[in-house]
Amino acid sequence: MEFKIGKSNSTKVIYAFENCDLCGLSETLKAYVNENKLFKGKRGEIFTNLGPNSENLILVGLGKKDEISLENIRRSFLKLGKTLKANNVSSCDIKINKFEGICYKLTAQAIMEGIINSTYSFDKFLKEKNDKYSCEIFLEVEEDKKEKISDGIKEIKVLTEAVFMCRDLVNRPANDIYPETLANFAKDELEKVGVNVEILEKKQIEALKMEAFLAVSRGSDLPPKFIIMKYLPNKDEKPIVLVGKGLTYDAGGLAIKPATGMVDMKTDMGGSAAVISTMYAIGKMNIQRNVIALVASCENMINGSAYRNGDIISSMKGSTIEVINTDAEGRLTLADALYYGASKLNPECIIDVATLTGACIYALGGKVVGAVSNNDEIFEKVKNSADIMGEYLWRFPVFEEHRESVKGKIADLLNSTGPGSGGAITAGIFLEHFVENTPWVHLDIAGPSHSATAWGINPQGASGIPVKTLYNFVKKFNK
Repeated sequence: MEFKIGKSNSTKVIYAFENCDLCGLSETLKAYVNENKLFKGKRGEIFTNLGPNSENLILVGLGKKDEISLENIRRSFLKLGKTLKANNVSSCDIKINKFEGICYKLTAQAIMEGIINSTYSFDKFLKEKNDKYSCEIFLEVEEDKKEKISDGIKEIKVLTEAVFMCRDLVNRPANDIYPETLANFAKDELEKVGVNVEILEKKQIEALKMEAFLAVSRGSDLPPKFIIMKYLPNKDEKPIVLVGKGLTYDAGGLAIKPATGMVDMKTDMGGSAAVISTMYAIGKMNIQRNVIALVASCENMINGSAYRNGDIISSMKGSTIEVINTDAEGRLTLADALYYGASKLNPECIIDVATLTGACIYALGGKVVGAVSNNDEIFEKVKNSADIMGEYLWRFPVFEEHRESVKGKIADLLNSTGPGSGGAITAGIFLEHFVENTPWVHLDIAGPSHSATAWGINPQGASGIPVKTLYNFVKKFNK
């Protein structure tokens, strides 16, 4: 999709609230639509009047006026995007209106984002590629808002490009994306936009004594990679540190998953895909904030060297961990990555992102990110960013009993607390042990990172959550 400021006098797009007067239609067409109840303005409702001898317009419903939100706008215009493609519309005009309580620029971006999302498809492995479709979309904007909307066009294109990058990474299978190719992807794509990428090999990881990370990686024939991505435009500013879980395949280790539980485990690197893609957007948009992203990438597989249920392993921090379940591996890799960030990078705060627990899905369903945090102020900033960007986020409560349950008797910590123990919470508490009192938010994206069905503006498969939240958090951090 190509967005331009101006007017083409081609297909006209009119959007309206539920049961509102249809301004912009001829009286004849308005009467025809109303008498036949062809359009009521419900959210996502579409009416087309296209072709020869027509008024060449499309009506888009926004729903009830008192329920207007950026996310509702995105969802309605996703439907418009699909309609434009279905009717092979080559150009159209959309007038940007100001809604009460919603920024003019954000409204325009929500409209564009919805339309752009209608174009996403993953066809890398299809012999016959999906048909490519393009449409020139002219935005009619107020004269004094043209510069802002022009900036908004650039930003939303970059941000959706980053979201699509994340989706593509998560959708790619584990024989295509594994630690080496993930690391090479990060280096190739991020260095184009000014992000410095360093890849630590196994010997360097051993020198750092990342014993928890290395234990998980031992069952795979593929060597682990520790990926460090630095974007540092400002001198003497503490960085925001983003940490992404990078399990490119999780068979469960010796606690092996059933076949049905393994088939989607290519997606267990959704956290790493999110932070890599966020760094891409930050670099390309030249956001003036120091950010460092970390990914400890490996596979959780089985061979004669694989770590075992019952093993006691160490960590970069020196804390010992009793392995109750080799399928609770993500927190072990994150433990060393988090401690590296906390102890070596002097961070302003740390945000980690991981497809960490099935317990989070049981607690919140498949569309909500679960959070654990040690800092109210930083969490609220993340939550506000999620709300603006239309990504659902909920913070778990933490009580003394949760903290006690992760303590071991023959080791410092347990890597799993078993069914019914609030596993999404205790996993977060386990991670907190390694952040060294740094302000920190843990985001469990096990549910919304990948879905068997489309929902909201997200397609079937990978969603790209929470790239938008992370980007907006970084962008707005000092504001």
